[in-house]
Amino acid sequence: MSVVSWLHILSKSWSAFRIRRSAGAIEAFWQAPTLADAIAVLRVADAERVYVPLAVQSVQAATLSLQEGSLNAASERGELITRTLRREINRVSSRLESGLTLLASVGATAPFVGLLGTVWGIYHALNAVAASGTVQIDRVAGPVGEALIMTAFGLTVAIPAVLAYNAFTRVNRVTLAELDAFAHDLHAYLTTGARVGE
Repeated sequence: MSVVSWLHILSKSWSAFRIRRSAGAIEAFWQAPTLADAIAVLRVADAERVYVPLAVQSVQAATLSLQEGSLNAASERGELITRTLRREINRVSSRLESGLTLLASVGATAPFVGLLGTVWGIYHALNAVAASGTVQIDRVAGPVGEALIMTAFGLTVAIPAVLAYNAFTRVNRVTLAELDAFAHDLHAYLTTGARVGE
């Protein structure tokens, strides 16, 4: 459990770092002279492809709404863009949340696995004392102390998993709030032509 959770923690940490670093690209997006340049700027800066799908798919939806003879043309342009943005945010959200269940499960179960090891060790220590026929503190303390190490191992696995889960949940919440704001601005721009900040 420990190795898997640490590999996942390191992988998600690298991904979270890159996502947070690319968040500034949204401002550069709106500073670009054309929509094509803005998407090109975003493609370069968004290494984790969190923001790019929103821009690309919403522009495609706006273009599709203008084509005659398609089902999309029957939809109102703003509604089509809204559906597209919502779908892309859901995809990004699912990708961001992947693996969090593993960390939550490790954080919740590792202490109990350690506790089970402790109980098992104490049981065997007491059986050894019973088999010897004499109760001496040195015959009980050593094996019981060794058994308690299992609880410490369980906590050593669980604590980093829980802390990482909480950190990644916060990063995801901030990222999704930024995505939501970016989607709102994209929707306003593609439906009314008003640029952000105007």
